[in-house]
Amino acid sequence: MWSHTMTVQDYQDLIDRGWRRSGKYVYKPIMNKTCCPQYTIRCHALKFQPSKSHKKILKKMSKFISKGELPKGQSDGEPMDSVGGETGPQEPTEVCLLKVQSAVITDIQKEVAECPAVTEVQESVAGGMPAGSETSQKNSPSVSGGRIPAPKHGMGADPSRAPCRKAKDLRKERRLQKEQMRQHAEGVSSIVSPTPPQMTQPKGLEDFINQSLPENAAHSLEVRLVPVDFEDPQFTASYQQSVELYARYQMAIHGDDPSECSESEFRRFLCDSPLEAESSPDGPEMGYGSFHQQYWLDGRIVAVGVIDVLPNCVSSVYLYYHPDFASLSLGSYSALREIAFTRQLQKQSPKLCYYYLGFYIHSCPKMRYKGQYRPSDLLCPETYMWVPIERCIPQLEDSRYARLNQDPDAGDCRALKEVGRALVLHRRAVMPYAAYARKRRGSSDETEVQQYASLVGQDCAERILLYRA
Repeated sequence: MWSHTMTVQDYQDLIDRGWRRSGKYVYKPIMNKTCCPQYTIRCHALKFQPSKSHKKILKKMSKFISKGELPKGQSDGEPMDSVGGETGPQEPTEVCLLKVQSAVITDIQKEVAECPAVTEVQESVAGGMPAGSETSQKNSPSVSGGRIPAPKHGMGADPSRAPCRKAKDLRKERRLQKEQMRQHAEGVSSIVSPTPPQMTQPKGLEDFINQSLPENAAHSLEVRLVPVDFEDPQFTASYQQSVELYARYQMAIHGDDPSECSESEFRRFLCDSPLEAESSPDGPEMGYGSFHQQYWLDGRIVAVGVIDVLPNCVSSVYLYYHPDFASLSLGSYSALREIAFTRQLQKQSPKLCYYYLGFYIHSCPKMRYKGQYRPSDLLCPETYMWVPIERCIPQLEDSRYARLNQDPDAGDCRALKEVGRALVLHRRAVMPYAAYARKRRGSSDETEVQQYASLVGQDCAERILLYRA
C-alpha cells in the first residue's frame, strides 16, 4: 500500500509485524504463499561481537585508509551489496520474483530477493584423483572376495611419528599452555606483591572501527548523518553527487543504463519517505525519521546508507556505493558502522537497542549472510514474537515456511478483534469503519478492509487512517 505520512511509532509497530518500506511504498509478504518466505531479522546491537570475518573487513579498511592499498579482486565473496536493501548479488543469477498482491508494484521490485536456481554439486574424488583414471586404478590395491588386503610393509602411517592433529586443537592447546604459564607467573608475583592481576578485555566493535581510522593516513574517511530533508543545507549540497553515485552503482552492479537511472527514480526510491521527523525528550539528539549516512573519502561520497531511526531500532533500508571500491566489502562495513551507530544512540535513548537488517531468506543461500550478525532474532509470522535464530534454523532446514514460535498456546496479542473500530479517511473526514460502512453505497468492501486490518493489527488499525474514495 502507499503511505502518504506515518509516525515513527506506527512504522515501528508495522515492521514488528513483518512490514517493510521502499520509498513510500509499504508492503508485507504473504509468508505461507510466497516461494521464498522472508523473515524480519533484528540484531541485538548491545550484545554484538564482531566475528573473524567482520574483523577481517575492518582490518582491510584500516589497511586501505592507512597505506592506500586497495584490495584486488572481489569483496571476498561478499554475498550481497547491501544489508538492509534486498538489492541483488554481484554475480548474475536467475531471479525468483516474489508475487505481490497489489495494483502498484513500481518500487517493490527494488526489494525483490534473488535466489540462485542452480545448486552446486561437489564431486568427491578418492585420493585426489578421478575415480576412473588410469593412475588411480594402477596405484590402488586390488580387492577380492569383498575384503581389503592389509597394506604392505613400508606403506601407511609411520608408527614412530605422532598422529596428525587438527589445527584447531593445536591452537586450543597453545592457549591453554599460555594460560597456565600466565597463572604460574601471577602466582609467583602475588607472593612478592599483593596487587591483583589486570585482566585484559577483548576488543569491542568500536575499537576495531577506531583502529580502521588511523591518524596521518594516506586517506581520510568521514561518516556524516544527514536528514532526508530538501530544506536541510547538508542534504541539498550533496544531493547531485548522490544522484550521480547511484547511477554509477546501478550501472556497475545491476547493469542498468545510467541514462535510465533518472533523478525522479532516485528521489522516489531513496529520498521519499512516509516517516515524519520527530523529536522526543528521551530520544536521540538528532531525532527520529529517515536519514542518509554518507561515507566521504578524501572529500567525495563513495557510499550512502539509507536508514530509518525509530523508537526501538535503527532500520537499514538500502545501500549504494562507488563500484571502484567494491573490494572493500562496503555492504558489510556499513552494517558494522550502523550497529556501532545504534549502540551510540542507545546511550541517549535506552529503548533504542536493536538493528534491523531487513529480511532473512533461508531458502536463498545468498541471503543467509544476515544471520551472521549475532545474537539475532527472527520474527514468527503467526504470533509476531521474536525467536532466537539458533532455534529457527532447524525448522527452516525442514521447511521453507515455519511457525517459528513453538509454543502451541501462543498467539497474536495484537490480532484484529473488531474491524468496525478501524479508522478510515473519507471525504476529508475521519470516522470508524462502522460509521463509513453505513454511509457507503454500492458493494461492500468489508472483506478488503478486514484483510488490511488483520495485517496491520488492531492497534495500528485504530491509529492509521485508511483512505476510502
